[in-house]
Amino acid sequence: MAPPPTPTESSTPGASTPPVPPAQRRVSEAVHRRRWAILTVLACSLLVVMLDNSILNVATKTIAQPAPVGLGSTQSQLEWAVNSYTLVFAGLLFTAGLLGDRLGRKKVLLFGMAVFGVGSVLSALSDSSGQLITFRAVMGFGGAFILPATLAIIMNVFEPAEQPKAIGIWTGVVGFAIAAGPITGGILLQHFWWGSVFLVNVPIVIAAIVAMAAIVPDSKDPRPNRLDPVGVLLSIAGLAVLVYGIIKGGQLGDFTKPEAWATILAGVAILAGFVVYEARSDHPALDVTYFHNRRFSASVAAIGLVFFALMGVTFFSVFYNQSVRGYSVLQSGLLVIPLAVSQMFFAPRARLVVARYGIRAVCAAGLVLTAVAFAGFLLLGQNTPIWVLEVLFFLMGAGMAHVMPPATVMIMTSLPREKAGSGSAVNNTFRQVGGAMGVAMLGALLSTTYRNGIDGHLDALPASDRHAAGESVQATLAVAEKLGPAGRALVQPAHDAFIHAMHITAIGAAAVALLGAVVVLLFLPRKDAALPGKNPAPATGGAKPQRQT
Repeated sequence: MAPPPTPTESSTPGASTPPVPPAQRRVSEAVHRRRWAILTVLACSLLVVMLDNSILNVATKTIAQPAPVGLGSTQSQLEWAVNSYTLVFAGLLFTAGLLGDRLGRKKVLLFGMAVFGVGSVLSALSDSSGQLITFRAVMGFGGAFILPATLAIIMNVFEPAEQPKAIGIWTGVVGFAIAAGPITGGILLQHFWWGSVFLVNVPIVIAAIVAMAAIVPDSKDPRPNRLDPVGVLLSIAGLAVLVYGIIKGGQLGDFTKPEAWATILAGVAILAGFVVYEARSDHPALDVTYFHNRRFSASVAAIGLVFFALMGVTFFSVFYNQSVRGYSVLQSGLLVIPLAVSQMFFAPRARLVVARYGIRAVCAAGLVLTAVAFAGFLLLGQNTPIWVLEVLFFLMGAGMAHVMPPATVMIMTSLPREKAGSGSAVNNTFRQVGGAMGVAMLGALLSTTYRNGIDGHLDALPASDRHAAGESVQATLAVAEKLGPAGRALVQPAHDAFIHAMHITAIGAAAVALLGAVVVLLFLPRKDAALPGKNPAPATGGAKPQRQT
């Protein structure tokens, strides 16, 4: 591979980075001049995807209420409303990345935005939990074509010296969405029906499509791989079966039943078959040779594990804020602001800390700080001052902001430039799979622990109501409300059982984050091996990067 070109001129006022003569640039002068406008438009596409998931988290309590307020969804149905999107999204990312490399990233980005918009409208009009789960899968189908294309386009319109800054801003949008989603959802749910949290996507989608068509350049891989439909089907089937078994075990409160353990083993077996098939295929959906590069593998693992913990924690924190503490949907959304502020502040600046201390030290410290924040949930009780939660959210955001940008840069620079779509697909796949596993496994841990804590207080209920009432704190409180004065005795035990279950789940999330720190310390390079501008050798020994505009 040729040595990296001289850094380009920074857009930051007063920056000392010298400009690069146009002849040395890998992108055209016209594209180089409008690169920040292109990043802004691409950030809108990321925003709409992340906004949707964060809005859904804050709307789960409303959707769980009986019609006409909600759909009367159970906790397992709510988990599937999250995971139906994630599983389709994650299963198709490999193919979506390859299609972007083959057909052009701009084309698949526009297609994905259009499908995502249609899925949003259909989700808003759902009149049953089953329909919502199905149409969320449609949104996942569209989303799978969005994220790989955005990151691949960024890698092709920015020079290597500016890529860490651009990716830092890209990941900082995640922090903005984390706050904007719950706040927007809270305002909408106070004035409109629950479906409005999906309709809000539509104007953003329309505006983004118009802007993309006008200014975003197209690019593709001159030697793309063939598509791999068998691999795609195996990955989706394996993930779906595995997640179903995990959620089913949590719903039953017993993982020893065949419906849980047999399904989990079947999912693991299918995924193992997927890996074997991909290793032997001459046109794999997932090129497993990428993982021969330790930097690539460790970075992917770090992102997957941190999202595993984050998605599980944000899923149960909504019920803590609303069901236990009694905050409104809007108030619950406002409580997440510190997490978003710290993400938005630290993520674009993480590259500066990496330049000083090295990626291994920064990512490991970020994961440890994230684990400390998760463990801090042990301090939360029914009457704990709410500022404690705000501090924990701020620490959580700061920790993640020092993991995602440098790990993403390491992933994308570990591969040849023309494989940016495939690299982005792997990055986003493990992030989404990590999130799905977090919701499923930590949600199952929460459900099982909660049921064990509340079961002894449900003896007075009819046998037909006991199982449903023990599934979640919201289900118990709904039964208590239906019973009137006789149900008041269930309220405090429900709160106590949930807080205990939340503490156990938070310990699990902290342990996962610490595992990520261990992986980073073992496999990511020291400071002197990962200085800015030093791209590691491609994992696959592919051809030299081609100029793409």
